[in-house]
Amino acid sequence: MMEYRGIPASPGVAVAPAFVIIDEGEMPVPAYSLEAADLPSEWARFLVAVEKAKAEVTSLRDRARKEAGEAQAAIFEAHLLMMDDPDLIERIEESLGATLRNVERVIAEIERELVEKLSRASDPALRDRASDIQDVSRRILGHLMLRERFTLADLESDIVLVARDLLPSDMISMNRQRVKAIAMEAGGKTSHVAILARAFEIPAVLGIGSSLVSVRSGTVLAVDGDSGTVIADPDAAALARSAAAQEATHVRDLELSTLRDLPAITSDGARVLVKANIEMPEEAQAALGHGAEGVGLFRSEFLFLGPHHVPGEEEQYLAYSKVIEAMGGRPVTIRTLDIGGDKILPELGAQDEKNPLLGWRAIRFCLSNVELFKIQLRAILRAAVRGDVRIMFPMISTIDELERALAILEEARHECRAKGQEVPDRIPTGIMVEIPSAAVASDILARKADFFSIGTNDLIQYTMAVDRGNGRVAYLHEPYHPAVIRLVKTTIENGRKARIPVAMCGEMAADPLASILLLGLGLDEFSMSSASVPLVKRAIRSADMQEAREVAEAVLSLSSSAEVAAYLSSRVRS
Repeated sequence: MMEYRGIPASPGVAVAPAFVIIDEGEMPVPAYSLEAADLPSEWARFLVAVEKAKAEVTSLRDRARKEAGEAQAAIFEAHLLMMDDPDLIERIEESLGATLRNVERVIAEIERELVEKLSRASDPALRDRASDIQDVSRRILGHLMLRERFTLADLESDIVLVARDLLPSDMISMNRQRVKAIAMEAGGKTSHVAILARAFEIPAVLGIGSSLVSVRSGTVLAVDGDSGTVIADPDAAALARSAAAQEATHVRDLELSTLRDLPAITSDGARVLVKANIEMPEEAQAALGHGAEGVGLFRSEFLFLGPHHVPGEEEQYLAYSKVIEAMGGRPVTIRTLDIGGDKILPELGAQDEKNPLLGWRAIRFCLSNVELFKIQLRAILRAAVRGDVRIMFPMISTIDELERALAILEEARHECRAKGQEVPDRIPTGIMVEIPSAAVASDILARKADFFSIGTNDLIQYTMAVDRGNGRVAYLHEPYHPAVIRLVKTTIENGRKARIPVAMCGEMAADPLASILLLGLGLDEFSMSSASVPLVKRAIRSADMQEAREVAEAVLSLSSSAEVAAYLSSRVRS
């Protein structure tokens, strides 16, 4: 029996065999020797794979040209030119004959050599070419190894998914019915893997570190997402503890289910709203099942995260309509496309950057890709006639960005009407407050925004200068830091002065311990993963506003995260 400790990222307990994967960048490539007589058939295999890869990239190029513009199409055009490069093809053919190794191994070795050389180049354009070579070679390798390839959508038995790291697209595409828990070397509590694990109600322990490499596929793992422990080859006593924890969770969930249809109202009658964050349309039913009073954050970018998939206007319109209709008149806030950072979409030209978290992402990307942006805005506007819908722009840092986004929204509205499509005369439009500049200047932004929603995951990240997906500095991602609390307070106060509602859709909103503090600061709406809704409802219904204001005043006088946590623990009722 071996115990690993990490960050408790998604609650719950599960026991199942490990399924160990590594990321595509380290995809195992078969290696075997050939006879000279095998070379013609091996070369034919390569040529077939290249043609398949070219057809795939051609389709992506044409779609990018239509939906995102020539700049994005040019990326795929470069990939096509690379696959037709006679020097590269000749090099592969020569190496195949000289080494008598299978073509997969030859391609992998040439890729590694070229990437290492280009990565050391002083010219940024040459360094960027390294990622293009990786993309092209792996696309060809994928077709060569088609029979050996396995996706997480193909899982046929219950497993604990063990990985160094996972992409959001991995989480979206996997068979969620079979993944009973996740154990991962990297990641923190507010990484996108953690957010999705909570959304899908899959127990997860992240940030375990390199010790996890000793786990082998098939090893039975007991994962406790509440305590942050993973036990390999659990003995009878450990299995009994896991079973008891599962039963306790089941009993607690039954108790909390009684709150489903009750309002989030304090003991002295103050009313706030508790909504759900969702990533995919099918989550709307789970949100209602947990008692959400609306959708406070629909992360629309997850519609784009399927493999090589950029949804068009009709597909987006249907997805938004599905959520709006499922919510039956309850408010739905749709965040516009927020890619970049750790959500890379090569199909849209959003590539890795040296400092992606401070780079070309979210509203910055959309304002540079106006046609793509308007496709989404038209889809939202058309769907908005079906219910109570709000639009929210992510990562706004200046009033100029907000004004430009609003102007493009108006253009999209006129385009819909020119086609005879029904759209609302007006739709509430707000912003995510997730950058310190937006919080400090929230009085200015309130002149143009109909509402604020505080995204504490990124607000903490940028305030504390800490990558929220980096387990080694996860201890600095502190929602209770006085600087974070003061930025939250400033945003709420400026929203109140402007008479616009202020919500919170970051993970801090899901913390029952923070609920009384946020009530005392004057927060109007809480939004979180569906499973957290009843816990926060219970905390709010156990509080009263006079006490909450006293708590907020006391917290604002404290000096550290530890002091705030200790104080809140002493004041919040269980």
